[in-house]
Parts: sequence; C-alpha cells; structure tokens
Amino acid sequence: MQHHTWVAGFRTGVISPYEQIKLAESRELADETVRQILHLAGGGDAVRVRLTNRYGTAPLTIGTARVALRETGSAIVADTARQVLFDGAGSAVIAPGADLVSDPIDLPVDAGTDLMLSLYLPEPTGPATFSHQPGEITSVTTGDRTADTELTAAQEVPARFFITGIDVLAPTDTPVAVALGDSWFEGFGTTPSTNRRSIDALNARLDHGWVVNNGISGNRLTAEEIGESGLARADSDAFTVPGVTDVLLNFGINDLILGAQAGQPPATAEDLITAFTDLATRAHAAGLRVHAATIGPYAGCVYPGMPLLETQPTRAAVNEWLRATDVFDSIFDVDRAVADPARPDHLRAEFDSGDGMHLNDAGAAAMAATVGTLFGRALTR
Repeated sequence: MQHHTWVAGFRTGVISPYEQIKLAESRELADETVRQILHLAGGGDAVRVRLTNRYGTAPLTIGTARVALRETGSAIVADTARQVLFDGAGSAVIAPGADLVSDPIDLPVDAGTDLMLSLYLPEPTGPATFSHQPGEITSVTTGDRTADTELTAAQEVPARFFITGIDVLAPTDTPVAVALGDSWFEGFGTTPSTNRRSIDALNARLDHGWVVNNGISGNRLTAEEIGESGLARADSDAFTVPGVTDVLLNFGINDLILGAQAGQPPATAEDLITAFTDLATRAHAAGLRVHAATIGPYAGCVYPGMPLLETQPTRAAVNEWLRATDVFDSIFDVDRAVADPARPDHLRAEFDSGDGMHLNDAGAAAMAATVGTLFGRALTR
C-alpha cells in the first residue's frame, strides 16, 4: 500500500502593502468575495489551503471559504465545489502576523489544474497582504458570492490576496522543488493568464515531481525592499515548505540596480557571494539540494535612474564565481542562454518582453531549458 503525505502543490510569494516600492497597489476589502485562480504545479488525493495575515495590522475575518476546479473565466465546475473548514468551523479569524492552514479537503486534483479559491471577507481587512505581480486575475465582487458558479460583473484585479499556498496529499516519494527568487521566476513579462512563466516551462519538462513558484517581482537577495530579502524569507518560503527536496535560486538584478530608487548603493560582488554562500550552507544543513542561476543581462533596461552600465562588472564577477564554485549542487546558466551574443550585457531581442530587463514567453522557456539537474537526476526533456 502506497503511503501519502502533505507536500506543496502551489505557492505564491507575498509582500507587505506598506512597503515604499511596489509594482502594484494592494487594496482593502470589506463585505466582498475574492475568487482567485491557483495553477497547481502538482496534484494529489486531497488539498488544504494556506491563508495569511502576515503583514496585516488588524485581525482578518474569513467569513466563508470554498474551493472548486475552474471551468473558465471566473466560473467553477459546480460539482467539485467544497467548503473550506478551519478546525471544523466554516469561519476563522487570523491574527495580525499569523498564518492559517485549513482542514483537509476531499478534492482530488491533478498537476496543471486551475483551482479556484473563493474567500468572503465580511469585515474591513485593512491593506491586504498580497502577491503583487502573479500574472493572473482575481475576481472581486460585493457580498458573499462564494457559492456562485460564476461571478458576473465582478472587478478583475491582477493580484492575489491573503493566500500563500495549496498543499496536496501525494505519495511520500514525490520530490518537490521551491523556486525562490525574483520576477524571472514569478513571471513578470510573460503573457498574463497563460502560465508561461519559467517555472511553468520547467514543470513541463519534468516526468517526476514538480517545482512550486515562490518568486517575488522586485525581490532582492541581500536587502528588504519589495518583500523580505531572500536571505530572510528562505526558511519560511523554501527550506520548511512541506515536501521540499530541492531549492532553485534566481537573484541579483534587483540587488544591483533597484536600490537606486530608494537611494541605496548597489550590492557588491562580495555582498552577493556571501549571501549566495549563506543560502547554500543553510539549504544543505536542512538536507536539501540547492541550485543557482547566473545573473541575467539588463543593460537595455528602459526604466530611468538605475545604474545599468556601472554594475555590469559586479554582475560579471558574481557570474564568474557562480560558474566556478562548488557550494551549489548545480548551476543553471541563464545569462549565457538569454544574452545577445553581440551585446552580452543585453537580452536577445527575441527574449525581451519589451522593457530590456524581463523575459517574454520565449525567454522564460529558454531559462527553463538551462536547468540540467534536479531531484538528483539529469533532465533530458
């Protein structure tokens, strides 16, 4: 008889609504239903929901919560709808700074399924803990509409609220990797609502196990600015994720150029090498394999006020170290895969989303193709 255990089937990185720099604004909700599309990396015989009030300043009341498989748009497959319970109750209050895991829900799901999570928020929430660039739409409407098959006339919002993940009940030998990093994982620049992020493309290559996506657009490895730093959130967002066996890292661009908007100097090569080494050491101490990407090109970035050219020597030094070091289980050389051979500090034109810094769908697929080793085996697809 095969044994099963809870592992991560979906993840989404969250940030505080009170941060100085955000790529999208959070919102406050009251007497409203939010229905969110959660694209599952992996499946199982049952699910449980992970909610959060991590950055809230007031208690968060969950009036009603339901999950179902998605039909299309905001519509659900009606006969798959299940109420979500918390210690047997249909409602819950999440304290400021706290997370909440639901009771198990008898709903079998497959990898690649779109799960719909509907939350009714009866009381004012205050500014919401949220995912600010998930590349997916959330439907928001007035009142408790969690049981509705479709949310007609709902507002479409390109963010997620109060959700960090879905766990699935899967065979105990299922390996799970966590992608911890920035927009090149989260998928900013790829076509919204099409699941063409680099991690989606990587999952399409796997015939065993899957990768959940904890990228945060704008996230930095060495400092808090958009989200907690990679160093700070590695334990909660990677090393202790249920079922994790491997961690994928993609950091560096934001450490080199984004801090200029807040008057901060760029990270040095020593800063980044020390931080990467720290993460590798901590991952190995937790019994995990860890894999790191080289820092991709960004000299053609169109956003003003960033130190693009003067940070290229630092990027080159860190990439040289990454290619030579043995502190990681493997390196995936994203830089060489997506750089323009004629101008190696720039993205190839066919991989550029249009802003000179973020990958389009083809670029995300090229990034995924650089991962050669995962779960202790070579990837051939």
